[in-house]
Amino acid sequence: MELINVLVAAAVGFGVGAVWYGVFSKQWMAVSGVTVGADGKPANNSDPMPFIMGFLAMVLVAGMMRHVFALSDIDTLGKGLVSGFGIGLFLAAPWLMICYGFAGRPRQLLLIDGGYAAIGSAAIGLVLTAF
Repeated sequence: MELINVLVAAAVGFGVGAVWYGVFSKQWMAVSGVTVGADGKPANNSDPMPFIMGFLAMVLVAGMMRHVFALSDIDTLGKGLVSGFGIGLFLAAPWLMICYGFAGRPRQLLLIDGGYAAIGSAAIGLVLTAF
């Protein structure tokens, strides 16, 4: 049952990313430096690997969050939501801040990607505690 919980949480986190980057797609493409094709979409849009890697990353995040939640007795929807948000905002986003800072990446990119880390992790936390 826990594997299904992790897979569903990963799918929700991935889905939140689809919505998030759908909303911020133009800004993200402009500040990320992604090569854009004539259709206005990323040039590698037909390559399935970023999507496969993205989903696998969500499985790893959801699996580790489930483990941390079990060890920490995070077992209610409220605790799952707040803990997931905290993991994204205070663990994942600062790593991005370090990497982006040294790489000279735009602050707006940090806000978009770090925002997804926080909101996506909150959604994963919510799902993990819903089962």
